[in-house]
Amino acid sequence: MIDLVLSHTADQHPWFFESRKSSDNVKSNWYVWADAKPDGTPPNNWLSIFGGPAWHWDPRRCQYYLHNFLASQPDLNFHEPEVQESLLDVARFWLERGVGGFRLDTINFYFADKALHDNPALAPELRNSQIAPEVNPYNHQDHIYSKNQPENLGFFRRLRAVMEPYSGR
Repeated sequence: MIDLVLSHTADQHPWFFESRKSSDNVKSNWYVWADAKPDGTPPNNWLSIFGGPAWHWDPRRCQYYLHNFLASQPDLNFHEPEVQESLLDVARFWLERGVGGFRLDTINFYFADKALHDNPALAPELRNSQIAPEVNPYNHQDHIYSKNQPENLGFFRRLRAVMEPYSGR
């Protein structure tokens, strides 16, 4: 069994290099990119688990990209069918090499709200039930738009179908 983190790549990954070149190249939609608000600030109020905004300005594209963790870990755009296919190919790669299963980390971050709505505030009495350290402002939001989207279930079914022929391991 191996860890398989599908929600993001490193900012040094070839996919990200290609995506950040321009907004009209073959992989331009492979990551979650968004325009700034008219005042130049990030597209919404989403926060990174590790602190600060979940958006990083990229001067090459003159857009922000989403990173739920570190800025060096840009989030893939699961709304893009080619991204899903490529990630299923990653799973196939490891299954063909004898891996018996995966520990899927960050699975609730695969899809983000396509319209990029702001997350609402979370009631103070609920903040201690969050995943980040108590002192992190991440706990001040109810993350109904930045994670746990219903589209995740469809991708999990597709991943399970890829794994099914290997289930005897």
